[in-house]
Amino acid sequence: MRTTHVKASDVEDRWFLFDAKDFPLGRMASAIATRLIGKDRPTYTPSEHGATHVVVINSAGAVLTGKKSSDKEYQSYSGYPGGRHVRSAELVREVRPNDMVTLAVRRMLPKNKLGRTMLSHLKVYPGADHPHTAQQPVAVTTL
Repeated sequence: MRTTHVKASDVEDRWFLFDAKDFPLGRMASAIATRLIGKDRPTYTPSEHGATHVVVINSAGAVLTGKKSSDKEYQSYSGYPGGRHVRSAELVREVRPNDMVTLAVRRMLPKNKLGRTMLSHLKVYPGADHPHTAQQPVAVTTL
C-alpha cells in the first residue's frame, strides 16, 4: 500500500450553504468544521487545506436548545486585571449574531496556522442574503 498526499493545487474548491435556522448550533458547527478540515473527502490529508468554503446565513436566528439561550455565557479577557467580560447568549445574538457561529466553529478547528486559514473560508451572514451566489454553493439540508 502506498500513501498518497494530495496537493492543494490538485483539489477543486467546494462551496456549501448552511441555514442556521434549520439546525442546532453545536451540531451545525461540527458539520461545518468537518467540511472545512476536509475529513468528508476520501483524499483527506491532515497537512493540507480541504479547499472547502462554507457560507452560513441567518446566523441571527441560530437555534440553541434547552435553556442555553438564557444560561450560556461568552467570556473574553482583555489581559488586564479585572478585564474579564461575560456576555449572555441573548446579548451576543442581538449585538454580534455572527460571533455565535464563528466561535463555535473556531473552537472545533485545529489551533495552528492551518486552522486559521480554514476559518477564513467560513463566511457568516446575519440575514438570508449573501454575496456568494456566483460560486453556486450547495445547500445542506441534513447533517
